[in-house]
Amino acid sequence: MTEATEQPAYFSERDDGSFVALDPARGPWSANHCHAGPVAALVARALERAVGPAKMLTRLSLDLIRPAPMAGLRVETSVTRDARTVATASASLIGADGKVCATASSLHLAPSAIGPAPSAAVETPDLSAAAPGAFPIQSAAHGLKGFGNFIEILFPPGEDGGPGPTTLWMRTPPLLAEETPSPFQRLCPLADCGNATARNGEIDAWSFVNADLSIHMHRPPEGEWLASRAISHWWDSGIGLSQAELSDARGPVATALQSLVIRPMAG
Repeated sequence: MTEATEQPAYFSERDDGSFVALDPARGPWSANHCHAGPVAALVARALERAVGPAKMLTRLSLDLIRPAPMAGLRVETSVTRDARTVATASASLIGADGKVCATASSLHLAPSAIGPAPSAAVETPDLSAAAPGAFPIQSAAHGLKGFGNFIEILFPPGEDGGPGPTTLWMRTPPLLAEETPSPFQRLCPLADCGNATARNGEIDAWSFVNADLSIHMHRPPEGEWLASRAISHWWDSGIGLSQAELSDARGPVATALQSLVIRPMAG
């Protein structure tokens, strides 16, 4: 396994509370637009702060209305319910031009120490046996460095990042240089990669953009290395779905879903 290295942050924060995207946040489709994973983490950060630490963010549903600009973003939130056990909130991600790029809703639950509880036994990818590799998509439509150039990847034995169902480990940059991201924030970049890591065709022949992202977290992940076991379904309607089971070294922590718009690239 590779040793941890220093990674630049996804965003910098301005004095007015807005954010500017840095190179690691750049998506593969346009030089001026963000990858949705870091954007989701930015929204999760705002929602966690709005509700407060007494309740755990367990579900984030993000509708991606238009690409998020690298040049500037801000997040506006509203708490819609705050009961003893359950809270809900909403958020809007707004670009520097004042246009809404994404809307989100969230569910927050109050943890309770109930002691050992029975759970399903599942196989977890072995972090100790994983070997370094490159992010499955290295090329981009714009030719600039972006998301895939600033993350670290480990592949379990037998995995190579080719098209089809894929399992990999990922270590991502921090959201902001001066902050330690919350467990949910650390999940977000990986959660938005299922459509890429488990793609059924290559980026030069197919566009497989996700229109949304839903993350359901049942346990906060531990450590910086997180795993994704993902599969994508593409259909001749041009609509698809990617689903990923997200894990840490102990076992599953979350599930991520993406609704996909599948289109052949112009030849």
